[in-house]
Amino acid sequence: MNKKYILSLDGGGVRTIATIVFLQKLEAHLEVSLAEKFDFYIGTSAGAISCLGLAINKMSAKELMRIWSKENLNRTMTNSSWETNLGIMQIKPKYTNEGKREVLTEFFAKKKIGEAFKPIAATSYDIEKRMPVLLTSYGDAETLVVDVGDATSAAPVYYPTAEVGERFLIDGGIVANHPVLHGFVEAKKIYPGSELVVLSVGTGLNKRSLKGKDSTKWGLIGWMMHDLFGLMVESSMDHELAEDLIGENYLRINSALGKVNRRLDDSSDSNIERIISMGESWWDEFGQKTLDLLK
Repeated sequence: MNKKYILSLDGGGVRTIATIVFLQKLEAHLEVSLAEKFDFYIGTSAGAISCLGLAINKMSAKELMRIWSKENLNRTMTNSSWETNLGIMQIKPKYTNEGKREVLTEFFAKKKIGEAFKPIAATSYDIEKRMPVLLTSYGDAETLVVDVGDATSAAPVYYPTAEVGERFLIDGGIVANHPVLHGFVEAKKIYPGSELVVLSVGTGLNKRSLKGKDSTKWGLIGWMMHDLFGLMVESSMDHELAEDLIGENYLRINSALGKVNRRLDDSSDSNIERIISMGESWWDEFGQKTLDLLK
């Protein structure tokens, strides 16, 4: 049976650098580039932007890291009128999307997602229709790549809602931060009768324990202070379902965050170093298993 290879990349803000570090190690050991090896890409938020780099520009993993350079991270996280007087209850998004769109434009210019060399899907969420959205190269061919990248990474609190045509879209992590099942279902439609092999790469899991007794008294501020958004996007359910559904043709790359900051926007030098170390540790643990899966 003909095999088709699927790459699924999680969202995770600056922690996506660990994903890229792992992909760099992988590409160095493959006989072909990542853009040649994989037949379908799906990603959420930062992971979707990396998938766009692979599917639209045929970028190498080393080139992908340029998107997430220190300079570009600083531009992407350009502060808006952060309501310091209100603390956690700020009125406006923490960052504008202007710097993010500038960075995306530098890499993708006016390209449309339909120009992808391989099928790609990016997760998002339509807040007016209250339903998840897949922005795809085969269903939204005329949509600008910059708009797709902006929408899939429009994380509530961090960035403003993205306007794409007549739709108002936010970060796909709201419904599928780990988009592997969506990718598997889409790939089955595109490649009926093929054997699907799936590699899924995460961005680290926050395993810090919360105090159950204290949580019984938390309201909005309490839950926000204890990473409510992180709890929503870091469920392991999709992974467990994928293991049962796909079986030995599925491999998940991820780990606990350890000393990496759970915050999606900590781009300090010390945290970046810890993120890079996490990605390197993934190769040490999963590298051979990944090569076995793909070869």
